[in-house]
Amino acid sequence: MNVLIVHAHPEPNSFTAALRDQAQRTLQDQGHQVQVSDLYGMGWNPVASAADFAQRENPDYLVYALEQRLGVKNASIAADIQGELEKLLWADLLILNFPVFWFSVPAMLKGWIDRVLVSGVCYGGKRFYDQGGLAGKKALVTLTLGGREHMFGEGAIHGPLEDMLRPLLRGTLAYVGCEVLEPFVAWHVPYISHEAREDFLHSYQQRLQGLMNEAPLVFPRLDQFDEALRRKR
Repeated sequence: MNVLIVHAHPEPNSFTAALRDQAQRTLQDQGHQVQVSDLYGMGWNPVASAADFAQRENPDYLVYALEQRLGVKNASIAADIQGELEKLLWADLLILNFPVFWFSVPAMLKGWIDRVLVSGVCYGGKRFYDQGGLAGKKALVTLTLGGREHMFGEGAIHGPLEDMLRPLLRGTLAYVGCEVLEPFVAWHVPYISHEAREDFLHSYQQRLQGLMNEAPLVFPRLDQFDEALRRKR
């Protein structure tokens, strides 16, 4: 299996980085091929702009998704995007590894999503959910939080973690066709003991060793809807 880990944390010695390293070691020990995109380490540019295209279909008005299609077709898309897209298409499993910032992903990771999940390859027209361009690939979200586990859930102070992650799990990964696995969450990370962190790393190792036997989360399939995308009765 080919695995791409996209890592987004500004501190090289963070616990989030330790999770990245645990994933790389564990998966390689199982015989898998692993590539890592360390977005901060790479100096990744998260800003989607006209500069991403050496050639434009419409030089007077930027419709980013439409220019992505032309850019990939004509090999005129920015080299950093093309490089990450090639890694993504190579991968059978995509792991997004990050700390939660303001109920969301870091800007670096959001910019990777904006620029690399290109229209015409990863999605487009009615190529989404089970018909998405990345159908057949698996995706795992691995995240760290400052909050405690009891702070998330129905009636909890922050509400369900699933609500926070919905734009990523459903609106991004499932949308482009990935089989999305249950996220791995390390809670209260900045404030816990070394022993507690080691417990998380061990749990993550065990999870990764059995990952390919897991059933994915359930999201819509296009055959459940009619041509106008209304739910079939």
